[in-house]
Amino acid sequence: MTFLLPYRRPYHWQAMLAFLEARAVPATEQVTPDRWQRSLRLADDGAGIVRVSDSPGNQALRVEMSAALDGHETEVRTRLAALFDTSCDPQVVGDALGELAAAAPGLRLPGAIDPFELTVRAILGQQVTVAAARTLATRLVASFGTPLAEVPAPAGPTHYFPAASRVAGCGSDAIDELGRLGIIRARGAAIVAVATALCDGSLRLEPGAAVEPALAALTGIRGIGPWTAHYIAMRALGWRDAFPPGDVAVLKALQVRTAAEAARAAERWRPWRAYAVLHLWRRRAISAISAN
Repeated sequence: MTFLLPYRRPYHWQAMLAFLEARAVPATEQVTPDRWQRSLRLADDGAGIVRVSDSPGNQALRVEMSAALDGHETEVRTRLAALFDTSCDPQVVGDALGELAAAAPGLRLPGAIDPFELTVRAILGQQVTVAAARTLATRLVASFGTPLAEVPAPAGPTHYFPAASRVAGCGSDAIDELGRLGIIRARGAAIVAVATALCDGSLRLEPGAAVEPALAALTGIRGIGPWTAHYIAMRALGWRDAFPPGDVAVLKALQVRTAAEAARAAERWRPWRAYAVLHLWRRRAISAISAN
């Protein structure tokens, strides 16, 4: 089953793929030079595989989904539109960011196809490298995830990422199991607390949810600080003005020393500061490569 997700040009598809590839958990998600695919399980038990590639001639992303997701196209479309930021008007963002965006026009804000998964990844990524966080997430999927009934050929996803209800239902046992996977107890407890809050409705993380209540609920969980909360809001809520405080790469890219200085410098980019963060991360990464 195939459909198109229209977007406005330009769309920096390779940058989006690179961002997702660096964070992909092999059991659930794969990225090739021109395509992204993953397993997807919906709240109403719809489950299957989705694949996305660029179709520049149609000014759209081309989506293929397995027959098991038949009848769920609307939800799949909504989730993918949030992940790939297809509603963005790059001209408006580019005009607001000016010179900062000139080197990479059409850079999009990677969202989240599964807000719980994104939050778990953000917690696992605290104070470790992206690669280390991916290793921990891979172990978590192997322990708590659900195997696919059939593995697609050629090699593709083998598991579904665990639902929040699966983790919350295990309670303190989940914390112990996460510890055996190498996840420190404080982060394991934070993951279980997030799962519980999502299940009881005290935390909402879907795109369009109110930002301030979400930030308050997140930072109210022990082990989640302001940077992590803002990063989660940036991607899970699609908050386009997010500016994670004290981000080290942003400080270095802006050549400032404090979070307050960075916040003052970023005022000119409101209400598109999340896109500014992406460009600053990109600038810093290029600078680091050049320095080496």
